[in-house]
Amino acid sequence: MALLSFLFPEKKKSATAAKERLQIIIARERTNRTGPDFLPALHRELIEVISKYTKVNADDIKISLDRQGNLEVLDVNVVLPDA
Repeated sequence: MALLSFLFPEKKKSATAAKERLQIIIARERTNRTGPDFLPALHRELIEVISKYTKVNADDIKISLDRQGNLEVLDVNVVLPDA
């Protein structure tokens, strides 16, 4: 069975992949605070992923990063359309 799982690995769920991306982005930002802003790229990726499942307007996704000393808060607000 190990050979089959090696040849055909399980696909990661999109939520797991998104969580890993956010962890990488946040860790990178903590080490390189003067580097390029990742928020526009994250905004585009969120639009792409959410658009796979429902129609969403790009203006309905708001992302902000608040910094206060050593504390950082990534706030993602998505307004979904009515059913």
